[in-house]
Amino acid sequence: MRIRALAISVGLVLCVSGSDARAETCDLPADETVAISAVVDGETLGLEDGREVRLLGVLAPAPPPDWEGTEAWPFAAQAREALATLVDGAKVSLRFDTRREDRYGHLMAQVFLVREGEPVWIQQALLAKGLARVAAQPDMSACLGPLLAAEADARDSRRGIWRSLSYQVRDAHDPKSLGYRRHTYQLVEGRVHGIGEGKTRVYVNFADDWREDFTVVIKRKRLPVLEAAGLDLMSLPGRRVRVRGWVEWWNGPMIEISHPKAIEVLAPSPGAG
Repeated sequence: MRIRALAISVGLVLCVSGSDARAETCDLPADETVAISAVVDGETLGLEDGREVRLLGVLAPAPPPDWEGTEAWPFAAQAREALATLVDGAKVSLRFDTRREDRYGHLMAQVFLVREGEPVWIQQALLAKGLARVAAQPDMSACLGPLLAAEADARDSRRGIWRSLSYQVRDAHDPKSLGYRRHTYQLVEGRVHGIGEGKTRVYVNFADDWREDFTVVIKRKRLPVLEAAGLDLMSLPGRRVRVRGWVEWWNGPMIEISHPKAIEVLAPSPGAG
């Protein structure tokens, strides 16, 4: 979808090795230990000193734009309850990445329970329950590998939100359905058709008609970050990928990514030629 779309053959699917994410650990150093005063929602904790901390790297369930229920969105309520149960009466250790705060002044940290025995990683625990999805922040990559692994395990086991059609992985080759999900956070899978190039952006296209297909958009200024992480865009045509982000509309449904973990190259199914 977009300028100078390159018509690249998709006849050959290349093998992609499995992820080593499960072998990774969160090795960010503990920065400070704080007491919890409240659970704001499924991804936000209130601290006794008046600050709030967002759970870095995850996104809790939220009602869809067309939700008209009079009660709380069920999965949002479940995520908040699970978080409240985890942190009840506990102190937590905050581990910061390259930035400590978001634009609203909330702290952003990987959060660990401080109790006897092995520390409990809050983000990983929620993902394992199927009550959060991984959502990468620009320029903050620490610890995302094991979080993606925890999400994948819950998704494969259909735990939590992954039992619901509302959170199914979407088909990149069904742009009409994706169009109904504008302004929502989605995981989308499909086979890349080709790469298009514009002056300021590069486009990962999923069909020949770039005016209507689903597209992944990447600003050129972000390309060095993706390339440094080992993502070779020109190797993607013919491969199946999974992309995550906010669905918007620009000559068809699109997701703009700025983080290398927002796009995963998938291994072909057994027997695929």
